Amino acid sequence: MKLRILGNSIRFRLGRTEVERFGRLGSIDETVRFGGLPENDLTYTLQKIDGSAFVASFSKGNIVIGIPRTLADPWISGDEVSLSGKQNLDDQTDLKILIEKDFVCLNAHNDEDQSDRYPHPKGPDAC
Repeated sequence: MKLRILGNSIRFRLGRTEVERFGRLGSIDETVRFGGLPENDLTYTLQKIDGSAFVASFSKGNIVIGIPRTLADPWISGDEVSLSGKQNLDDQTDLKILIEKDFVCLNAHNDEDQSDRYPHPKGPDAC
C-alpha cells in the first residue's frame, strides 16, 4: 500500500492483493519503521466503518482513514478505480481523501515490482 501526502490531501494506492485483503478483513495497514523505539514508527491504516462519511485521525504516529462500508464494498468488488471523500476540519479547512487501485505503468523504475498491480485501463500506452 502506497501513501502520498500533499498539503491537506492524503492518497492511498492499493495493489490487487491489498484490495482483496481489505475486502476480506475490513482493515489493512502498513508500518514505516524509523528504528529505535516503536513510538518512532509511522503506521497508516484503512478500515471499513459504519456511517456515511470518511473519517480520518492521526495520533501517536498512527494515521487511520475510515471508509464507509457502503462505499468500500462496491469499490472492492467492482471496476471503479477510486474512492474520494473529505473530512471537514474547521470552517476553512477540509482534508481530502483519495483511495485508488494501483495500476501497472510501463515507465516504472527497474526496482519496482508491478506483479500485483491492476492492468492500466487505458492500455499499454497509458504511462
